[in-house]
Amino acid sequence: MMREVLNNLGACRTLAAVIVILVLRIFAHAQTDENAEAGQARTPAWTVALTQDLKQMAEELNRTVKPWKVPDCVFRVTDFGAVGDGVTVNTRAIQKAIDTCSDAGGGVVLVADGRFVTGTINLLSRVMLEIADDAVLLGSVDIKDYPDRVAKRRTVMDSHMSMNQSLIFAEGVEQIGIRGRGLIDLRGTHENFPGKQTVGPTPGRPFGIRVLDCKQVVIQNITLRDAACWMQNYLNCENVLIDGVTVDNHANWNNDGLDIDGCRNVIVRNTYINAEDDALCFKGASLRPTENVLVENSAFYSTCNALKFGTDSQGDFRRVLIRDVKLGGPPKDLRAIRRRPASSGISFMSVDGGIVENILVERVTIDRTHSPLFLCAGDRGRVVPGMPRPAPGYVRRIVFKDIVGSDNASRGSFFTGIEERPIQDISLSDVRLGVAGGIRQTRDVDDVPKSRSRYPDAQSFGKFMPAYGLWLRHAERITMDNVSFENALPDARPAVLGGPGTVSPPTLPAHNQPIGEQQ
Repeated sequence: MMREVLNNLGACRTLAAVIVILVLRIFAHAQTDENAEAGQARTPAWTVALTQDLKQMAEELNRTVKPWKVPDCVFRVTDFGAVGDGVTVNTRAIQKAIDTCSDAGGGVVLVADGRFVTGTINLLSRVMLEIADDAVLLGSVDIKDYPDRVAKRRTVMDSHMSMNQSLIFAEGVEQIGIRGRGLIDLRGTHENFPGKQTVGPTPGRPFGIRVLDCKQVVIQNITLRDAACWMQNYLNCENVLIDGVTVDNHANWNNDGLDIDGCRNVIVRNTYINAEDDALCFKGASLRPTENVLVENSAFYSTCNALKFGTDSQGDFRRVLIRDVKLGGPPKDLRAIRRRPASSGISFMSVDGGIVENILVERVTIDRTHSPLFLCAGDRGRVVPGMPRPAPGYVRRIVFKDIVGSDNASRGSFFTGIEERPIQDISLSDVRLGVAGGIRQTRDVDDVPKSRSRYPDAQSFGKFMPAYGLWLRHAERITMDNVSFENALPDARPAVLGGPGTVSPPTLPAHNQPIGEQQ
């Protein structure tokens, strides 16, 4: 199951495995080079200050982002006419319970003892929707039961994705939540909600949960299954707690697990997601910054990207701490409608003007991916129509520490910027990643598509990179300390390679022999 410890790194390595140990330093300026020659620490000084700041931030979030005190009043949906027979559509009865609860000053709206079908319901202030362990909240399979809820404040989510439908909706309210040991089953299969795979609008396929411009949002101990599109979208919210949530979303296209867009003061903890599309995705379509975020003690599995910033990156992403998590493609004991490795374990990107900075990722396992690490800066410049096109953003000041993994495919990790916005100030320390290797040809660095305006998923750059471990293009001040890549099969490519625009490209290990010279 998702909570089990993943495969022990290196347990199935063959005797012919090629182990390349990399202790590399890439410094952009003469002063830094002098420090290196003088034998000073390989880890840049800025990483110490950043680590201290983000750990203090995590302590503050743990003190302040907590479940709000729910009033003792309980409003049972059955008292308002709901019938838990798995057939009757109970939208009006459940909404009446929510309205009454909010008007009375708040409390619990309880769904218990049965299978309750509903269409779109609107959460209101001071309402905690609780699904008891003997209950299932079922999404209606009739699209007519999902009326549009058009956002009052227009964002890129509206102009580009045109998504106005969801099972649960909230906008501009405070102290709301969903909890309980029960199940919310959206029943969003292709048969119920047909549509095509797309990076654009998804008409006729409702989201699971859509929460806009809200404060003090709590989602706790609930299981969510099979939306027709994204499972959860929290946009421009403050003080968001996602704790003990299980998501299994393999029913349709665009089956994201959790999308957090322009939110501040966020904790994602003890959460386990298995998603067809991106598992945990931070976005900037809200035109607001994503900042002060703690993600810990969780697992995110995907057949697309396990952990991602973007692609919508109009707002900034800053002050994020990610620790003690497992990332990658779904393990064999989890279901997948199209089983395959994740395209990436971690994707951090800025292509619409936002800045990605001040991020710490530590004690993370990455398994079953094509590219364990992918950083990208570009210049797509997507905004709400009528807004000025932004200048390109930055990807910078990111620390990767204590990263391990195995059973990753052959594409390789890569960091790719553009000439005027190189990837900057990235520190990797105590990183050990197992990759398949086995590519029998090299790849010219000029053959890799440019990242300026293309859709920035790792898979769009080709089946394999010019290096099997890490390839760099338009990157500077990238430091590596105790970094290794293990390729299970001999590979014609080098382990690490600096491409165009890379300042002080690394020196390759002499013992990385091409195919044909392996003994």
